[in-house]
Amino acid sequence: MKVLKFGAVWCSGCLVMRPRWQEIENEMPNLVTEYFDFDKDKDMVVKHSVDSKLPVFIFLDKKEEELFRLTGEVKKSELIKLINENIGK
Repeated sequence: MKVLKFGAVWCSGCLVMRPRWQEIENEMPNLVTEYFDFDKDKDMVVKHSVDSKLPVFIFLDKKEEELFRLTGEVKKSELIKLINENIGK
């Protein structure tokens, strides 16, 4: 599984989520994540149909197909639960 994280410097929810994701990534070193800036990475924003409601987290399976996406601030415990339920996909 891979998680694509979309955010921007002007996004207050993104500032909240950044340290949460850092903790998760430190605790789960096998989790693959990639960050894309909404204003700078327009190709990826368009490819994944991300609008300006940020942050957006897109969970991909091993075939790089979208499993699901989350928008906004998400509790760390909820993220860990979702990751653990889908890590093998």
